[in-house]
Amino acid sequence: MSNFIVTGAAGFIGSALATELIQDGHTVVTIDNLSTGFETNIPDGVEFIFGDCGDEGAIKKIPKRNYDAIFHIAGQSSGEISFDNPVYDITTNTVSTLLLLDYALQHDCDRFIYAGTMSVYGVQPEKPVHENTHCCPSSFYGVGKLASEHYLSIYQSYGIETTSLRLFNVYGPGQNLDNLRQGMVSIYLAQIFKNGFVEMKGSVDRYRDFIYIDDVVKSFMNCLIYKDSKNEIINIATGRKTNVGELVDLCFHLCKKETDLRISGSTSGDLHGIFADTNKMKEILNISKTMPLDLGLENMIKWMRDAS
Repeated sequence: MSNFIVTGAAGFIGSALATELIQDGHTVVTIDNLSTGFETNIPDGVEFIFGDCGDEGAIKKIPKRNYDAIFHIAGQSSGEISFDNPVYDITTNTVSTLLLLDYALQHDCDRFIYAGTMSVYGVQPEKPVHENTHCCPSSFYGVGKLASEHYLSIYQSYGIETTSLRLFNVYGPGQNLDNLRQGMVSIYLAQIFKNGFVEMKGSVDRYRDFIYIDDVVKSFMNCLIYKDSKNEIINIATGRKTNVGELVDLCFHLCKKETDLRISGSTSGDLHGIFADTNKMKEILNISKTMPLDLGLENMIKWMRDAS
């Protein structure tokens, strides 16, 4: 049995990861401010601290014990929303990372696994982006997350073994369907279920790389298994380019509805298109097979129907 800190276990990804760790017999402590997550999402057995990871007072509430790793998942994860309050964005995403890295250093926790993002890349040519691609983020969110990765690099020199998993478009059961400004798949499916149509910001010609939640959780778990993941940055994606218009058509088809798409405006800091080079994910984390989009969407739609 090992001891872990998983920030953001009331949210989509954090709760899924915490569930996996608890099922494996580990102990988990979480910090969450419930800004986008729900306390009911926190798995049974997880020790919950209410607070923001960007607040030093919340960090001080972490129970004193020997932790095997910190998974920093919590944070504001929307490029669009980061334009509303850039100061909050940098606090909850970047200051939080620095505080937790310092906590790890002061308490002899030498493993730190970070939920990075594709948003650090910014505008890129139409080809798979590699982890060595020059980053030029186009949102406050992307800037803050890239800064956090630089902090990770500095703390490596102090003996903290870090990994940043650059997550692409994560989707699946458990996603927050009430937040219509975060999560492309969840936004479209929530609108189809509620309104029977999709109101889209931006062009149907945009493209993304959609990765299923179970594959993301496996990526985090495999960081504990494969030593070569230490002090690495790794894209977590499928490597498949999916046109947004095709995604919407597929969502309507699987919901057994005629496509009704209405386009209005655009999103601040949005990217026209991005998809990943996943060679490092395959070679370092030993993940070569990922959930096909149609099957992942079927699982999510079933979960939504069961929950309604």
